[in-house]
Amino acid sequence: MLIDRSVAVGPFQSNCRLLACPKTGQGVLVDPGDEPQRIVALVGDTRTSTGLPVEIRYILHTHGHLDHVGATRPVVEALGAGKARSEWPKVALHQGDEEMYKALKSQGSMFGLSHYAEPLPVDHFLVDGEELQVGELRIVALHTPGHSPGGMCFLVKGDAALGVKETVVSGDTLFQGSIGRTDLWGGDHDKLLRSIRTRLLSLSDETRVCPGHGPDSQIGIEKRENPFL
Repeated sequence: MLIDRSVAVGPFQSNCRLLACPKTGQGVLVDPGDEPQRIVALVGDTRTSTGLPVEIRYILHTHGHLDHVGATRPVVEALGAGKARSEWPKVALHQGDEEMYKALKSQGSMFGLSHYAEPLPVDHFLVDGEELQVGELRIVALHTPGHSPGGMCFLVKGDAALGVKETVVSGDTLFQGSIGRTDLWGGDHDKLLRSIRTRLLSLSDETRVCPGHGPDSQIGIEKRENPFL
């Protein structure tokens, strides 16, 4: 069964999610936005059913806003402690949000927040449709611009042998009963709706939706009940 744990962090209560292969323990962290100690503790406390520790291979970002990237550097450095730099989790982001990601400290100052560290360089620029193999998990990167130019969703492919149900981590693109705001830098309402309709609502109705804020949902529920759609 998919290893799936999450924690809501920081003043914006952003969901940081850990997804890992139940066989190998290899996994990803999505959107470590704040409170790095809590996120690192979440990783350290997570094991496979056979007792293997979780090994984070990628730090995936749905976009570059501060509440989704703010703890990336301290989390990566903590998880990489004692290892060669080549063995640290890889920081992954769409290139469309690189400038926003690099401007983390400036973003923080706009909200009166000064605790953010200078961001690490991006190790891997995500492209639409690429598939990441993490243990036996298959995670497909979906470019879903609208909330931001480089907005991404991450589709965990279903696998009956692993006990993995198809899941999409939707960041701030699609929420339970709502959609992402588009009044921030680079936002585009028409692009957001197009991304949702073509990339997310085309998925199976049973696909679980794990948003960047708030509770989980399902694609079929959002099709029927989301008033913004």
